[in-house]
Amino acid sequence: MTACNMRSTEFLSAQIGPYSSGYLSVKIRSRNGNAEVVRAVAVDHSSTVVKEVSGLSNLILRRPPLTPIPRVVETEKRKVSTDDDDDDDGNDQGRFGMFGGKYVPETLMACLSQLESEFNSVLKDTEFQAELATALRDYVGRETPLYFAQRLTNRYKNSNGEGPHIYLKREDLNHGGAYKMNNAIAQAMIAKRLGRKTVVAATGAGQHGIATAAACAKHSLECTIFMGTKDMEKQSSNLHLMKLLGANVKSVDGSFKDASSEAIRNWVGNLETSYYLSGTVVGPHPCPSMVREFQSVIGKETRRQAMEKWVGKPDVLLACVGSGSNALGLFHEFVKDKDVRLIGVEGAGFGLGSGRHSATLARGDVGVYHGAMSYLLQDEEGQILEPYSIAVGLQYPGVGPELSFLKASGRAEFYTATDQEALDACQLLCRLEGIIPSLEASHALAFLNKLCPTLPAGTKVVVSCSGRGDKDVATLSNSIH
Repeated sequence: MTACNMRSTEFLSAQIGPYSSGYLSVKIRSRNGNAEVVRAVAVDHSSTVVKEVSGLSNLILRRPPLTPIPRVVETEKRKVSTDDDDDDDGNDQGRFGMFGGKYVPETLMACLSQLESEFNSVLKDTEFQAELATALRDYVGRETPLYFAQRLTNRYKNSNGEGPHIYLKREDLNHGGAYKMNNAIAQAMIAKRLGRKTVVAATGAGQHGIATAAACAKHSLECTIFMGTKDMEKQSSNLHLMKLLGANVKSVDGSFKDASSEAIRNWVGNLETSYYLSGTVVGPHPCPSMVREFQSVIGKETRRQAMEKWVGKPDVLLACVGSGSNALGLFHEFVKDKDVRLIGVEGAGFGLGSGRHSATLARGDVGVYHGAMSYLLQDEEGQILEPYSIAVGLQYPGVGPELSFLKASGRAEFYTATDQEALDACQLLCRLEGIIPSLEASHALAFLNKLCPTLPAGTKVVVSCSGRGDKDVATLSNSIH
């Protein structure tokens, strides 16, 4: 990608600026299974790049191709992209069908290439893998149990005493109280290998912030966490824990999407000394693939544990979906097992018709945000919509490119649960099993009400209990009686 010769004016999300040799192009939106270019961007005729007007204002994007964007079509097996260079495992540019890629400033390309090279190296480095395996076992606390929820199973039996068997993958038992540590500890090791002295991260619910702060403390790395002011109010306990672990927590007006933008800006200004520790499967390649790889331990353990418990595979995998790392961590191991259903549950907030939800896959369009192409919550002008959920960790306007592909190809199913349904499910698990799930995980549990009556007797359902609910106690105490 060539350097940009446009004026270096930065825009607020709804502003437009004049260019002597350019014009306004538009966002990318899906319609009837196809993608069309409709996103608001300023295009410079004399360059091969464009300036994004909405979303993260300092991202430089490649000019959209003059040829039509690849369609998603039906094949004999399932829907796949017609782009012959892409497949469902992603290629060297981090593409999953038409999703993913690197839509970033030229200054970041070298840094991302170095990160990709190091990532590919550690995957084959036996010393690194042995150190990571030890850390996952002795520090993180893996493997986590695959717990048979007997009373929850009984709750969903029909009048004949039959129903599915429900298991919980207990990621809430990890060090830090959530699945986030799996990825944070691995990336902290990579940061140290690259010679970085400081780590920058963004957090919403605070679980990634805690995991990053702890991993940095373990590896003698300075740590700066960006967190939205709205999230700080809701997740004050995690805020205090991050500070206790030595992190410098910086507030950003807004929520997780705003904190992510600010963390990226900070990283761009300190590329030589700083490492951006992504906590989820969004952003430019290789970030989504890295996080998915380090979270895939969840699914690998689940396969092994299922073989031990019932000498087979799960029939259904169920996980909440915010930006996607929890779901992909469980799903990825089973993507090629077509007899295993993959079901993600997004936050419907006050209802999909209310406009206050975080259902990106249910209601989003295709666009580019934070460096990659995926489904987004956006309006007709391409401006990012504010997501909402009672579960702070689900409040992100986008979703990872790999999950976007799983939706477009039909391999995974995606549904929603409202705030109240999640609160009811949380209370149910607390009182039946003595387990306090996070409000994020409660969205997956809530979908059992609709799913279980449709399943044959004996169906093995694995639900990702992605985190514990300690952080949500204030919200829960005000909502559950």
